Amino acid sequence: MRFESADTPDIFHGQVWRGEDNKGICYRKVMVCFLVGILIWLAVINVNLAADTADQKESESKKMIRLFGTEEFRSSLRALPQWTRVMAVAGQQVSLFFKCSGSTCSPAALSWQRIIRQARGVQPMDQIKSVNRFFNQWPYRLDIELFGVADYWATPAEFMKMSGDCEDYSIAKYYALKDLGFDIQYLRIVVIKDSIRNIGHAVLAVYMDDTAYILDNLSDLVLEHSKYKHYIPQYSVNEKNRWAHVKLIGDK
Repeated sequence: MRFESADTPDIFHGQVWRGEDNKGICYRKVMVCFLVGILIWLAVINVNLAADTADQKESESKKMIRLFGTEEFRSSLRALPQWTRVMAVAGQQVSLFFKCSGSTCSPAALSWQRIIRQARGVQPMDQIKSVNRFFNQWPYRLDIELFGVADYWATPAEFMKMSGDCEDYSIAKYYALKDLGFDIQYLRIVVIKDSIRNIGHAVLAVYMDDTAYILDNLSDLVLEHSKYKHYIPQYSVNEKNRWAHVKLIGDK
C-alpha cells in the first residue's frame, strides 16, 4: 500500500492513503468520538470533585466539634439493618401524615401535624426546643413490652402510635426536624453509654452555631454536648453515614 508522498502522511493536513478516503473519514469519526469521550470523562471527574469538596467542607465544618470529646471515623450504614429498615419507610410515613385532614386523620397524624405547624416559621433553636419538649411527652416504653424483642428501632409512625424507648424518641425527633427543613448532614442519632447509670442510651445531636446541641428524652432542656461529661458515644448515624467514636488516650 503506497502513500501519497514519500514522507510520513499527516492526517491533520489532509494526506491519506491513496484510494482509502473512507478510512480517513472513519479515523476522523473515531477521533471525534474519542474527544467527546474525554470531555464526558472530565465532566464526570468535575462532578465527583464537587461532591468530594462538599463532603470535605462538611467534614471541616465539624472537625472542631469533637462530639462528647471524641474522635470519629466515618463508615457505611451496612452494619445497621435496624436503621436501614427505618430509613426505607420513614419518609413515606411522614408524607402520609399530611395526606389526610380532620376526621380522616389518625391520632398519630394529627399529633405530627400539630408539632410541625407549631414549630414552622420560628427560629431554629426554638424549633429544636419545641420538638424536644413535644416528643418527650410520650411515655417511655421498653422494646420487649412493645415488640417482644430486646432491641427494636421504631419508625416514626410506630412511635407516634405506641411510643418507645430512647432511640425511638431520637428517630422521631430526627424526622420531625428534617420535616421542618433541617439538613440531615447536621442531624445525628447518637448511641451512647451513660456512665452514671451504666446503661446504654441514645440521643439526637443537632450541629448548629459551631457546636452540637443534644435532644434527650430525659430532659426538656437542650444543652451543648460538652455539658454531658457522663455520655460516652459508641456510634452515630444519619441517612448518609455511620461514625464510630473513640476517646483518645490522654484526653480528659
